[in-house]
Amino acid sequence: MSSPYWIKTLINKTFSTRFFLSKLTHFRPIGRITDQMLFKNDDIMYLPKDQVIQKEKVIQVGEPVEEPDSLAAPSQVVEYFIRNAGTHWIMDFCICRDSAGCKDYPIEYGCIFLGDAANGINPKFGRRVSMEEALGHAKRCREAGLVHLIGRNKLDTVWLNIGPSEKLMTICNCCPCCCLWKALPLITPTISSKVTRMPGVHMEVTDQCVGCGTCTKDVCFVDAIHLDGDRAVIDQDECRGCGRCAAVCPKAAIQVVIEDEEYIAHAIRHISEKVDVT
Repeated sequence: MSSPYWIKTLINKTFSTRFFLSKLTHFRPIGRITDQMLFKNDDIMYLPKDQVIQKEKVIQVGEPVEEPDSLAAPSQVVEYFIRNAGTHWIMDFCICRDSAGCKDYPIEYGCIFLGDAANGINPKFGRRVSMEEALGHAKRCREAGLVHLIGRNKLDTVWLNIGPSEKLMTICNCCPCCCLWKALPLITPTISSKVTRMPGVHMEVTDQCVGCGTCTKDVCFVDAIHLDGDRAVIDQDECRGCGRCAAVCPKAAIQVVIEDEEYIAHAIRHISEKVDVT
């Protein structure tokens, strides 16, 4: 039986405690229990914003960049799974933005769920849609400035009371201000390591940086970028490669480094090993 609608009210009221609860996971018994109950076998990947790939802000290691618009966009990962999924479900709300009362991004742009397990979601939370509707929803989310987070997320099977988790793919559409994963710097590394950036991708600050600080002001949801004197510095261990810092930089001084031109194919293969949506 799927979760009743009142579970949404409970999450709304307790969402602000996520930072406190994340700190508690550093106590080993609590951390182990939390991992087993909510995050076991999770593998969730942030995708860089398309525009930081397409607006001549890309470096391909060892190759000159002559035609950046010809590079595959990260959103193709989302589109691949939507096109190949047997079930498409759109939530009527983003539980994070709804709980935080977001003022900057659309609350109604909820997660997309793919796979057989999505058929068990309480219809009061959203609706089953066609492939075309799911593709359109994902596009509107990107146009609104949201960033895709895609993969296997047991937490969704728990609060929605559906499963199995290997039959449910989550495509979150995240803002920097309300995202649940703003708690990543506080949670135990065992759990935080399950939220990753795309393979073969990292962010780099170039010599064009003037230290204006734009990228440090409520842009990075994991606080992975800071100023060191008159230059921005990215903590590569914490960065999840969402590309928001590159998108807001007025000097185009932050770039996405593509280390492997097959990065789209590698991401699709990696996610496919964790979740079956066909």
